Amino acid sequence: MRGERGRGLLFVLTVLLSLSMASAGVAADKVIKIGAVYPLTGNIASTGLDCRRGVELAVDIINGKYPDLNLPLAKDAGLPNLGGAKIEIVFADTKGEPRNGQAEAERLVTQEKVVAMIGAYQSSVTKTASQATERLKIPYVCSDSSSPALTERDLKYFFRVSPHDAIFVRDQFNFLRDLEKARNVKFHTIAALYENTEFGSNVGKQILKVAPEYGYRVVADISYAANATDVTSEVGRLIKASPDVLMHASYITDAILFTKTFKEMGFNPQGITTFAGYIEPGYLPAVKGDGNYFVIRSTFALDLAKRKPLVAKVNELFKKKYGIDMSENAARSFTAPFVLADAMNRAKTTEAEAVVKALLATDIPGDQVLYPWIGIKFDPQSHQNIYAQGTLVQIQDQNYVTVWPFDSAAAPVIWPFPPWKSRK
Repeated sequence: MRGERGRGLLFVLTVLLSLSMASAGVAADKVIKIGAVYPLTGNIASTGLDCRRGVELAVDIINGKYPDLNLPLAKDAGLPNLGGAKIEIVFADTKGEPRNGQAEAERLVTQEKVVAMIGAYQSSVTKTASQATERLKIPYVCSDSSSPALTERDLKYFFRVSPHDAIFVRDQFNFLRDLEKARNVKFHTIAALYENTEFGSNVGKQILKVAPEYGYRVVADISYAANATDVTSEVGRLIKASPDVLMHASYITDAILFTKTFKEMGFNPQGITTFAGYIEPGYLPAVKGDGNYFVIRSTFALDLAKRKPLVAKVNELFKKKYGIDMSENAARSFTAPFVLADAMNRAKTTEAEAVVKALLATDIPGDQVLYPWIGIKFDPQSHQNIYAQGTLVQIQDQNYVTVWPFDSAAAPVIWPFPPWKSRK
């Protein structure tokens, strides 16, 4: 009798615990499913894979115990306020297409039953995927996409951790101004070159808007098809315009193509500053030494470890898991799972409205992020991280080296851009 009564009490306690967990928005098996949309096939599949690696390492840390890492939830296994619930990422392939991104986001919510979303690297895809999650009332934390327009849509459920291209463009102009002062040089003309999707088009708009504020004249405004296979016409126009500085917004395939065409046609401005494509992991293996001296907007470089030991510790884990160093794309994608998990843990639920409220109260300090930021805190209106800022790196000896801001540079910038004919 006593044994039966004990078993009955245990059954009742189990049911009550299950109901309690369900009311908190967590499945009885303590798994929280988060969707992740990335281009895992197609032209920029290598970039999507790198983003996936960053996400996977973040989830390993959240679900495991890493007492030596000063990261949100690293010291506990899972989310302590949700009974140790573990994060499970359900990946979906956008194939680099906005329509696929939207369809996959919808499928992840309606069929896979994910309670939140991250991704999608390409701004054009993030735009459509986040429209789907907004309609379905699912929180979306983005740390991969940079179009300023993404946080100008008055969306309730969308949040962005990383800087947008209005910030990055102004960084590049501030770099040029600082360079003029430091090297006693003067720039007069700028060329804008950009691929024609959501990302590139918005970079182009920002360059045209900001250049006059700094006293620079735009002598070429060139948009091209994102999947172009021949860019000799565009490079010919650049040579004719003869700008002091070129600013180029690209993805990896066009970054490789333009690099080869710049060399073949001998395009040699004083400097070339770039966005995105030139920092993606497949770029340097494709162009090797021809990638040297390009300046690229960034949020992360391994040399940050000199001032921030957390970078070295995380990179050690990344290298152990994947056999390569952490890239800027992997580092950016690494952050979104922490932001979501931290919000859910504070909310003590995965219920969307409570998670949004917790995201609005996010205040992750700078010593718990991989970047040179004050931290992560979202603007209550736009949901953009108010502390997000960029740096500039330069490819030197086929390595990405922080060169700006000058007071935190790991090495001096090499300027002007050495003529192709003078290189070995």
